[in-house]
Amino acid sequence: MNETPEASVVTLWGEIDIALRDEASAALAGAFQRDLPVIVDASEVTFLDSAGIAFLVQLCRIGQDEGLSVTLHDPPAVVSEPLGTLHVDVPVAH
Repeated sequence: MNETPEASVVTLWGEIDIALRDEASAALAGAFQRDLPVIVDASEVTFLDSAGIAFLVQLCRIGQDEGLSVTLHDPPAVVSEPLGTLHVDVPVAH
């Protein structure tokens, strides 16, 4: 996770699957501790399995519950299509 004065930036790359669960959970906790908008840079994601999708859905739901905006930055189709199929409404920035 990277921190800027305006937001917490969670950068995802490569294969996002169950093997990254602990690392992703730590990033999630750190991002919401700052009480700032969260930007998920997904531009370098090459694969997303059900655990990765669950992580993104959880990230969005917690953000909504906490009143924080969560934005996906430049998600490839491997990320945006499954979220669209599940009707997960996440703002996208390019």
